[in-house]
Amino acid sequence: MAPPAAELQRAVFQALRQDARFAALIGEAHVYERAPANAPLPHATFGRTGVYDYGTGGESDTEQLFTLHVWSKARDDAETREIMDAARAALDGRSLDGDVAFGLRLEFDQIRYDENLAVYHGMLRFRAVVAAPGQGGRRGRARSPSPRKAARPGRTLGPRR
Repeated sequence: MAPPAAELQRAVFQALRQDARFAALIGEAHVYERAPANAPLPHATFGRTGVYDYGTGGESDTEQLFTLHVWSKARDDAETREIMDAARAALDGRSLDGDVAFGLRLEFDQIRYDENLAVYHGMLRFRAVVAAPGQGGRRGRARSPSPRKAARPGRTLGPRR
């Protein structure tokens, strides 16, 4: 079995490529891990992934943060925003199954104009809770990410009730 980060990327790519609205806006083949030098615009790329231990007790679940980048050469940010909305609809709150189960939640999004490249650059940051083998995947579902479940480096939990 591939590492959970590779499984997550594969599952996200598959979900985006199979989403009719996203594919109509960006093209089924225009989702890359790293875009080729002359990749047609618009396109999307998979950014950095951070992996954190999310397990409790005997579980070995992980929390993964990843960024999906959207690139557009349109005259304004409307195309970028529409593609980002389609990606959000395809992924946010979803459970993606493969060999490992994932529960996804959008953390934030942002659009900016990159003057050096003369393109609009959209970023969607997702949080995925990845079920340990045997806890999810084909035999179950990943738990939905809870914003108070686990502390990441630099983040503290509020008081218990």
